Order: sequence, then C-alpha cells, then structure tokens
Amino acid sequence: MKMPLSPKAASPDRKTLIRDVAMFQVKLLVDGFRDLVLLPASLIAGLISYFHADGENAGPEFYRVIAAGKQSEDWIDLFGAVDHAPPDIAEEVHLGDANLDDIVSKIEGYVVEEYRRGGVTAQAKSRISQVLEKMRSPKA
Repeated sequence: MKMPLSPKAASPDRKTLIRDVAMFQVKLLVDGFRDLVLLPASLIAGLISYFHADGENAGPEFYRVIAAGKQSEDWIDLFGAVDHAPPDIAEEVHLGDANLDDIVSKIEGYVVEEYRRGGVTAQAKSRISQVLEKMRSPKA
C-alpha cells in the first residue's frame, strides 16, 4: 500500500522514511533472488526454445520466462518509494528516454554497418561515442 504525501507535506515523515528504507532492503533481496533464479532459468529456456524451433521460428519457452520476469519486476516495484519523495527530488536525475535495449540496438547497428564496410574503424568508435553522448543528454 502506497502512503502518499499530504498536499502540504514537503517530504515524508520519519515513520514513512523508516518503512521505505526497510521495504527497499526487502525488495532488493527479493529482486536479487529473482535475478538469481532468472539467470539459469532464462539460459535453459533459451536453449529449449532454440532446439524446439519450428523451421526459422524459435519456441516460446524463453519468452514465457521473460514475461514472468517482467510481471515479477512490476510486482516487486523496487523503486516504488520514490512516490513519497518530494517532487524536486523525484525529478532531479534524468537519464534520458533511451533504455539499455535502445542503446545496444544503436551500437549494434553501427557495428554491423561498419563490419559490412570492411571492419570497425576509429571512425565507428567515434560515431558510437557520439550516439551514446546524445542518448545521455536530456531532450529539449
């Protein structure tokens, strides 16, 4: 149950802080255990999916594990306590709109393109650095 701040409150009270710290620790443990289970489960499911491939289509086992992991991520809500943070703190850090999948896809695209041209060059390294820098800076 989330305990929202009253409209007049600028920050959570001590009771809310203690509860949030304790819950964060419990959630970190649960999240870590989930990751510990998902690591071998996803590898095994990936292999099963690969060998159960129907022609070019992989089997669904890996994606079922991923879907369960996504649901558990939502259920754990690791960083849910940020709802209690004052608005200025909750918005203090902005990592941009890209996520790790987006970044890897961009880098992969550049590396594949450079490989097709005859190898990864210093120019490719520079372009990858430029893309990463653009992704880090907040959009105006």
